[in-house]
Amino acid sequence: MAFNTKIIVIVLTVTSLIYSSCKTNEKISGSEIKTLPSTYIGNTDSTNSVTLKWKEYFTDNYLLNLIDTGLKNNLDVLMTLQKIEITRNDLRLSKGAMLPIVSSNFSYLQRRFGYYTMDDAGNRVTEIRPGELIPNQLPDYFVGLQTNWEVDIWGKLRNKKKAAFSKYLSSIEGSNLIYTNLVAEIANSYYELLALDVELDIIKETIQLLKEALEIVRVQKIAGVTNELAIKQFEAQVLNSQSFEFEVKQKVTEYENKINFLLGRFPQTIVRDKSEFSNKLPIQIKAGIPSQLLKNRPDIKKAEYDLMAAKQNVKSARAAFFPTFNINGSLGFQAFNTAFLFISPRSIAYNLLGSLVTPLVNRSAIKAQFKNAKSYQLEALYNYQKSILNGYVEVSNELSNINNLENIYALKSDEVKALTASIEISNDLFKSGRATYFEVLMTQRTALQSRIELITTKKRQYNATINIYKALGGGWK
Repeated sequence: MAFNTKIIVIVLTVTSLIYSSCKTNEKISGSEIKTLPSTYIGNTDSTNSVTLKWKEYFTDNYLLNLIDTGLKNNLDVLMTLQKIEITRNDLRLSKGAMLPIVSSNFSYLQRRFGYYTMDDAGNRVTEIRPGELIPNQLPDYFVGLQTNWEVDIWGKLRNKKKAAFSKYLSSIEGSNLIYTNLVAEIANSYYELLALDVELDIIKETIQLLKEALEIVRVQKIAGVTNELAIKQFEAQVLNSQSFEFEVKQKVTEYENKINFLLGRFPQTIVRDKSEFSNKLPIQIKAGIPSQLLKNRPDIKKAEYDLMAAKQNVKSARAAFFPTFNINGSLGFQAFNTAFLFISPRSIAYNLLGSLVTPLVNRSAIKAQFKNAKSYQLEALYNYQKSILNGYVEVSNELSNINNLENIYALKSDEVKALTASIEISNDLFKSGRATYFEVLMTQRTALQSRIELITTKKRQYNATINIYKALGGGWK
């Protein structure tokens, strides 16, 4: 008993020395997390539009159906769901690593010792049964259970489990980020498509007006009022507008295909109502306060969970410097003949081994892993800071964009009204001979350009209301 006590004391003494020598005293010294401003510039209302689900935020039923289909069938969404399943299985794996591994074992061993060995010399004088020496070739059968268990003294496995759990939560936020981006991309592409539809109507209307003016010029040439140059100028303008029409039609096809791709299906016509484009914009935006980004934006939450996982990995890597305590054992039936294998208790055999293993020499690999874990943690910390800063900047940009687009749209609307009136005036003057064909052409061209710019501005307003919803963290609920 005294001898065993001395062994225990020696082991504990050595362990304590090893423990003290393994202290790294190295802590992560990253920059502090940047503090978000209390409000957005020019905005003090804490009400946040992101509390609305996307089905409540958007009002166009055709768009709602497209988003719903995309969230079910988009290939990026389906791949992300598999990533969640992978991280869930990694979490199960890390939990299982903390428990003993118990397995069944059936083994057969055939041995023959060399003549000039201690084992064979002992067997030559040892009776296996009364009057029968142990044979030179002796089989060994074993049926039973065996186990091995790494006792998590320093928290290495426990921290790995925590890291795996944080990665699992990060994968969920990653899927929410995919949802948010997908909803915004489908909505932006949809309103791009509606804008192109309205552009086509304007171009067709302009072409018709130009053709009517061309017929007038041809009549005037017969009457000797104008010449062939005027006819060619009008014909060129008609051809130019017709080619522009085909360019817009190509864009329509491309955006239809883009939406179909986002929906995970082959090209087909996108059902839509272009009259929706002239309706009022989605509900008034409420940006709330910047601190709400921390819980609403999936990219920030994902970066936070990645940082938590990196911290746990550093703790686990630090624990690798400390001794590892393993317990190995087996319990079952063992005999040299199957006829005696299950005779109890004589054939019962067991073994139990506890080992304390620590790295002493050539610890460079462990140090490298620890330094890598620290670097990953700093990288995760900077990424978290970047996500927060990026979120604030995106919201600030879109708030400014929305306000400026309102002013631009108001001015463009007045411009279009003035140019629309100038078209009628120029046509009347041209018919009466008080305006040249060149003045009519320039008026038509300027009016067309202005009307398309108005449509583009309205489309940008739709994009801004979609992007601010995304920037605030909406779209995944």
